[in-house]
Amino acid sequence: MGEIIKFDRAKYSVGDVVHHRLFNYRGVIADVDPTFQLTEEWYESIARSRPPKNRPWYHVLVHETGGMTYVAERNLETDDSDAPVCHPLIGHYFSRFENGHYVRGGPLM
Repeated sequence: MGEIIKFDRAKYSVGDVVHHRLFNYRGVIADVDPTFQLTEEWYESIARSRPPKNRPWYHVLVHETGGMTYVAERNLETDDSDAPVCHPLIGHYFSRFENGHYVRGGPLM
């Protein structure tokens, strides 16, 4: 039999607006991985604070940039500003911004 792996439940969901605790930027969750999914080389060179690999990691569209970043759950907190995120790919992932949260779907309204 194969090994049984227990996954922790993700604190954030696709569409949640978050704030990065260490680097002080806002963004919106575009995707969620239950555990770290990039290469060991990426982890060693970029994840300097060594966040746990066995916890959720998030693909985040960074506000006022064209970039997306990969962030460990422990480095994120909820952004309570209720302000939208400005990013050129928002309309690709979400259809609208409602009550401080992005909703998946067709073109952004």
